[in-house]
Formats: sequence, C-alpha cells, structure tokens
Amino acid sequence: AYVYQNPEVKAGLTGHGIWWAFSHPHARNWHPLTTLSHMLDCELFGLNAGGHHLTNVILHASTAVLLFCVLRRMTKTLWQSAFVAAVFAIHPLRVESVAWVAERKDVLSGLFFVLTLGAYSRYARVLTVRSYALVVVAFAAGLMSKPMLVTLPIILLLLDWWPLRRFQASASTPDPKHSLATAKRLLLEKCPLFFLSALSCLATVAAQSGSVGALEPFPLLWRFENAMISVVVYLVQIVWPVGLTPFYPFDIANLSPVETLGCALLLVGITAGCLWLRHSQPWLLVGWTWYLVMLLPVIGIVQIGMQAHADRYTYLPQVGVCVAATWGIAEATKALPRRSALLATAAAAFLIAMGILAWMQTRYWRDSWTLWTHASAVTQNNEVAENNLGTLLDADGKYAAAIQHFQRAIAIQKQRGQARYMLTIALAENNLGNALARTGESDDAIAHYRVATELRPDYADAFYNLGVLQQQQHHNTDAISAFEKALKLRPDDAAAHGRLGDALRSKSDERSALRHYERAAELAPDATWAQYSLAWLLATSPDPSLRDGKRALSVIRRAMQLPNAGSGAMFRALAAAHADLGDFSAAISAAEQGMRTAVVQGDVETVHQLQGDVELYRSGFPLRELMPTH
Repeated sequence: AYVYQNPEVKAGLTGHGIWWAFSHPHARNWHPLTTLSHMLDCELFGLNAGGHHLTNVILHASTAVLLFCVLRRMTKTLWQSAFVAAVFAIHPLRVESVAWVAERKDVLSGLFFVLTLGAYSRYARVLTVRSYALVVVAFAAGLMSKPMLVTLPIILLLLDWWPLRRFQASASTPDPKHSLATAKRLLLEKCPLFFLSALSCLATVAAQSGSVGALEPFPLLWRFENAMISVVVYLVQIVWPVGLTPFYPFDIANLSPVETLGCALLLVGITAGCLWLRHSQPWLLVGWTWYLVMLLPVIGIVQIGMQAHADRYTYLPQVGVCVAATWGIAEATKALPRRSALLATAAAAFLIAMGILAWMQTRYWRDSWTLWTHASAVTQNNEVAENNLGTLLDADGKYAAAIQHFQRAIAIQKQRGQARYMLTIALAENNLGNALARTGESDDAIAHYRVATELRPDYADAFYNLGVLQQQQHHNTDAISAFEKALKLRPDDAAAHGRLGDALRSKSDERSALRHYERAAELAPDATWAQYSLAWLLATSPDPSLRDGKRALSVIRRAMQLPNAGSGAMFRALAAAHADLGDFSAAISAAEQGMRTAVVQGDVETVHQLQGDVELYRSGFPLRELMPTH
C-alpha cells in the first residue's frame, strides 16, 4: 500500500502524483512528504528494494549525526551528546523504523524533528523573524512526514527550561510576576506551532476515520491500563531489548490490575522524583517529560490499530529517556575516582551490546516468513502472526497448512471473547475463505466471506471475494449486490467494476455493464482484461445503441500494444470488431491468428470458440447474431 501496490507511487515523481500526495490520504495517513519520498525512490530506483532501504538508512544516519550536533550546541557537552546520539543510532528498537520501508515516515519525520530543534536553538540565540520562520518550516515539514510530531511545541518549551534556560535568562530577579510574564511570552511564542499541530490532528483524524473505529471494542479503562503498562514496557526494552516483534497482541485477558497499579505507581514515583530535582538536575524533568509527552499520540488512549504497543513508537520518545539517564549518570558519578575510564568502559560495553542485538534483530527482517515465524515464537496468541503466516503459505500453494494458521488466528480471537469486534478476525475469516475457495470448497468459503463482512461492514475485499464465488456459482443477483457494496467502499477498484460489468451483462443489463467496463478500462489502462471486456461488449452487444465496432477496434488495437496482450481471446475480440464493421476478411484473418496463438498457449476452449467464429464469418454474419444474450 505504501510502495509497490500503489500506482501513484510506482509512477515516480509526476505532477499528478505530487497533487495526489497533498490532496489524498495515503495508507490512512496524511503525510505528503513521506509519500513524495517514496515516489522519489521509485523515480530513482524503480522497485529495486535496495534503493528504498538505502534511503531509510541514510535518513536515519543523518538524523543521528544531526542529533549529536544539536545536543552538543544546546548543552555545550561533548560525550553525553555523543552517547545519546549513538544509542539512538544503533539501538535494537530502531530496527523496525529503519529496516521496514513502510516506516519511512519515522526516519523522515525524525530528520525534520531534529532540524526543528536545531532551528529553534538558533532562534533562541538570535530572536529574528527569519530564524523563527525556519522553525515553522521545519516543523511543518515534520508534520507532513508523520503527525506524531504534534507534541513538538511542548518539547520546545521543555528545552526553554533546560538546556536553553530561557525562563531563567529573562528573570534577573526572583520576581514571581516577572517569571509568569516570561512563561506567558514563551508560551505565546509557540502559538503558531500549536496551530500547525491542531491542523495536523484534524487531517489525521480525517485520514484515520476508518481505523479509529477500532477503539470501540476497548473500553477506556482497558486502554488506560494498557497505556500504563506500555510506558513501562518501553523503559524495560531500552535496557533489555529482546523478543522484539512487529506486532504485540492487545491481550485484554492478561491485563492485571495489580500490574497496572504497579506501573502507574512507578511512573508517578519517577515523575515526583524529577519534579523534586527540577532545579538541581533539570535534565531529569526535561528528558522524562519529553518521553511521556512524545508517547501521548501513540500510547493507545485513542486506539489506532490492534497492537498493544510498537517498537516504532519509541523512535523519538526514547531520546528523552536517554538524555535524562545520560546527564543523570554523569552528575551522580562526579565524585567517583577514575570516573572517565569507568563511564567510557560502561558506555562502550552498552553500545557494543546494543549493536550486536540490533544486528540480530535486523536479520529477522530479511523476509516475511522469518519475520512472522519469529513473531509467533516470541509472543503468545499472536493472531496477526498466525494470519500472516497463513497468507504466506496460501501464496505458496500450501493451502492445508494455510487453513490451519487461519483457523488458529480465529480461535485465538474467539478464546478472548472479542470475536465479533476484532478487525483481525475478519481478516482471517476472509483469508480462510480464499484458501477454501482455492481447494474447491466454495460453499464453506462463501460462509467465511459472509462472516468477514458481518464483522467488518467496511471490508471491501471480503465483499469482492464473496461476489466472485457467487458469480462462479451463477448467483448473479447476489454477486451484483456484493460487487456494488465493494465499490461503495472502494469506488476506484477496477477489478470490481469489471466483475460487476460481467454480472450485469449476464442479466442483460448491457447499458450498466458498459458503464462499469468503461470505468474499469479507465482505472486500469494497462490491464488487458479491462480493455478486452470493453471491446468485447462494444463489438458483440445485441443493443444497437451500444454497439460500436469502430470504437471496439480502437480499444482492442491499443490493448494489443500492451505487454503480454497477444492471447487467443484478444484476437477473438479483434475479429469480432472487424466483423461488426462488415470486414469479414479481416475478421477471419484475426480469428485464424487467434487460433494459432491459442494452440501455442494450450487454450483449447478458445480454439473451439474461434473455429465456430470463423465458420460464422465465412457465412457473412457478425458474432452478435449468435449472441442474443451474454
């Protein structure tokens, strides 16, 4: 959806593509700069995955270097800044954001995040409109890369406290009124940035309208409990990053009130300690608040998707924890003998360990089977891993094994007692239907498609698949209803338009069928089946007001120029168009060429059809004379 199945992105950088990136959500997100970066990669590398991965690595490495430069400039310290940047660069939690091309939004927004910090650091020294404009531009670019940056204005306020010390710099006396005026001025200064954050939130809510609905099955209390646990889980993963996986199940049954209370008390205790030391060690409060604030958009109070938490969500929040811990340790060890050697040894050991773990974690991302096998191994009752393993087996033709994984994914959800709510069970039901259909169990497949559409009335794929099987069983009225529902959800689905056209033509609704064939041909100009369907109706329709041999000839000739277009069926449509125009000699020639092609391709059915067509054309009749109905 982000790259190789998206026609707008695959086309590279085009004028229409740039307009589309800014005017349309992409994968239920509005992040036009991220979309443009994918388009640029396709322009430069095509669908060579190595180029896309290289871009992620370059962006992440650039962000790490810039983070070091910005921290050093703001704090005037070398080694603490270098350590924080190094941890950011090679920590195993970064693997998901860098190794996964679809997480381009993380590495691109991270770059603009650090550029915003650098621009703001400059603005704090040189209070000019131009320097502030750079802050606004960098921040806007970050929001257009990933809306998670909406809390960045609060981070800037924290940096005003430390290390920029803008609160103290404006107060030459401990006058409370003067301090309040300073705080108001600094807050007012961030108003344009908060306005941009509000606009980004509105755009995100609009783009995610289909995903935010996923929070309905989770009561607010459950989401709050999961949020408390996730914040602590992320802290543990900083020092013990093992068992990492791209999906952590939201297992409500295992949410322990005692565990939740313990996590909440721990977070309150850390916050209280940071507040107590805010004057003597301000970096503790700044780093800790940075961590909490940046997690707010993704902590799950507003649930997007079905995961309990995700490694990618720590990409920028973890920097705050590292800042607090690094400066805190440096302060706490001031009195130690041989302090420099001890800290250097400990830092090197930690970085080497993290580097080895990151290298090991990256290996799991080499292919989908390895990734989801690992996910299933390191988590319990992971329905997404089971479903994805089933999908891989299904694509490999191992239908029996695939069916077992899909059934396991469904059973996990039913065991939790949330079956009718979960989006993932609808996905598994649909995929199980696909596997059953491929093994010839059409009735069972239809039953599972129906369950999927009941669980998710917005599931276009399930409606489409249901319609295909109903069409194959000649239940065309039901198929028409299913395809119409699919198109209501996904109006630009060329395949659904083509299938609906076939079903309508079987009901002798030629005019409606033509409309859908035309739309399919428009949406899929490079699809030979779409052009063939349109040309076939134009050449063979029993309705004289719709029949247009000249247009059919134009459509089929253009389609014949497409790659892999020389099938027997295509020549049959070409022959029908010639015959409709009365050129039976050309029709016979095209039909005979089609027979030769069909023989080579082993298409016996088309050979027999073309033999009958040739006899008809030799008698001087167009094909429609034998086709009063489709």
